[in-house]
Amino acid sequence: MVARLRLVQARVLPHGWLDVVRQIVLFGAAYLGYNLVRGLVEGRTSAAFQHARDLIQLERTLHLFVEPSVQAWASGSHVLMDFSSWLYVNAQTSITLAALIYLYVRHNGSFYFVRNMFAIAMLIALIGYAVFPTAPPRFLPEWGFIDSVSDLTGMHVSHASASMTALFNPYAAVPSMHVAGALMIGWPLASLSRTRVAGILWRLYPLLIAFVIVATANHFILDALLGALTAGVSVVGARRLARFRPAAWRFSPAPAGAG
Repeated sequence: MVARLRLVQARVLPHGWLDVVRQIVLFGAAYLGYNLVRGLVEGRTSAAFQHARDLIQLERTLHLFVEPSVQAWASGSHVLMDFSSWLYVNAQTSITLAALIYLYVRHNGSFYFVRNMFAIAMLIALIGYAVFPTAPPRFLPEWGFIDSVSDLTGMHVSHASASMTALFNPYAAVPSMHVAGALMIGWPLASLSRTRVAGILWRLYPLLIAFVIVATANHFILDALLGALTAGVSVVGARRLARFRPAAWRFSPAPAGAG
């Protein structure tokens, strides 16, 4: 029995409790940074709305402003809108958290590379949120947008109240961390998948999230593109970091040292 418990612990905690605590602290530091930026952008409502209008104008110039049409089409199906809203709420919380835990437990040798990607992406995103706070499309009903997520959850956050909770910054739109996170989770899991079907599904996951953020009027297309760019920069950054500790920080399904 003792030997079996030690085997389970070795699989679940490949580097012991201290390493688990270290990862929690790192992600906790990212959360504190988010709170700091939340305080910086509070009160900059006018700037956030002007930035949103600037994005609309730019997309119209580039013939990319199709978000109202996408949401109008998706709204034709109650099931599709409810699913999209549910996925939007859970993509950055339960799904991403579950994926990170899975990577830590089952592919620990690759977890630290993914962790470093997220750290770099969060730093880029926090700079973006502080420098360029942007209101999401759902705050612009004059363009035909509706807030499907609030309709599903019953949590209505309007720009009139400018309410910002500890877990929510309504002006954190540029870049889209939903898309960045989906790429930083989808690509590693697709690469590590043992079945072709699972690999295909994880490769399609970022595209699904890109559709969801537009269909729910939480991001513009340019937000999604900048989110993808953020993920790309983070991959390059994580590869550079891996040069310093290749045994611990490289992306590999083989067991590696703790980060």
